Amino acid sequence: MDFAASFNRIRRGFTRTFWVANTLELFERLAFYGSKAVLAVYLVEKVGLGPLGSTLVGLYGFAVFFLPILAGVFVDRYGFRRSLSACFLIFSIGYFSVGFAGISWGQGLVDSMGRVPYIIGALLLTAIGGSLIKPCIVGTVARTTTEETKGLGYSIYYTLVNLGGAIGPILALTVREGFGIEYVLIMSALVSFLNLLGTLLFFEEPLASGGPASSRTLGRVFADMMMVFRNFRFISFLVIFSGFWVMFWQIFYSLPFYVRDVLNFSRFELIETVDAWSIIILTVPVAALMKKARPIVAMTVGFAIASASWLLIAAIPSIPVLVAAIALFALGEAMQAPRFYEYVADLAPREQVGTFMGFAFLPVAIGSLVAGPLSGWLLQRYLQGTNRPAGMWITLAAIGFASTALMIVHDRMTHRSKPV
Repeated sequence: MDFAASFNRIRRGFTRTFWVANTLELFERLAFYGSKAVLAVYLVEKVGLGPLGSTLVGLYGFAVFFLPILAGVFVDRYGFRRSLSACFLIFSIGYFSVGFAGISWGQGLVDSMGRVPYIIGALLLTAIGGSLIKPCIVGTVARTTTEETKGLGYSIYYTLVNLGGAIGPILALTVREGFGIEYVLIMSALVSFLNLLGTLLFFEEPLASGGPASSRTLGRVFADMMMVFRNFRFISFLVIFSGFWVMFWQIFYSLPFYVRDVLNFSRFELIETVDAWSIIILTVPVAALMKKARPIVAMTVGFAIASASWLLIAAIPSIPVLVAAIALFALGEAMQAPRFYEYVADLAPREQVGTFMGFAFLPVAIGSLVAGPLSGWLLQRYLQGTNRPAGMWITLAAIGFASTALMIVHDRMTHRSKPV
């Protein structure tokens, strides 16, 4: 009875549009991480791009997480409902186009355009769709919550994002085994199309909270970008912190090949879900545990734990140890992730925090950009070349520990030079 009453209280505390937006986000993340779970293997092997496929996956991830800086302008101008509709329409076409390259009856068109140019175009189209989703959903959460419900609202949003990330690869496994790896992309296209219908039928434009509408133009965005990039203290930290995301993306870029070819476990998608499930379980208790720690302490400990997890994989090559290692990585992620934004906000100039925080997800983009070609190199050198797979994970651990050390040095230097 108490649980039911609490649930009804939570449900009544948010508008219908809030729940519609978060449901759309759940299924969008399901489609995104479902496709992400197999994309590297698909491009490298099914489409036949070899190591270049890993590089293109990295470029795709970079575009998905960098373009929202620009996409916010269009969302402000055309509204959330139109932007979401455009997002899911573009997603539907983009995912289908990527999957089309692996279907037998699509080979004539793909070969006539050139396999690499076709895939680059299809991935960029998909990334453009992806760039619109975050400003729309996060903006809707902001507009449909109050000061009292905002914290819980973002917690619900973050939980559903991770739930989609956990379920997506499992669904991808079912489709891959039942129909073929190319149809995972077709599945993502279908889910995106259903999201388009859901947006048109159920999503209502949330009312602005009374403040003036944003008048940012692309010119203003580029001017802000140059201002942020000239702040060496701020940008250098984001570049250093991207080391975490270089490690994280290897769960999707390198790990599937290792799980399948070294550990002889064909259902690699299941391993890719361990991080998301662990984050769902660990975020709240770990946040409570680290609440009193300084942000730099929480981030340093979390970064070091995540880095050490790769050494465990290198030392004991087995599925149970691999699952434990990824759960350990998630523990490190849960320690540092909530404090990252707090720390970055403190680095930003006080009068320009909003502008600077728009670039806080830049490490995710940089991490993907580096992780793609790094994955191709790791696979060639340690799996196909010397056949010493432990070297892959030792290399990643070294990147993580080096980034951790640089983060500490950066904090010491920033603390000394920070104006009072």
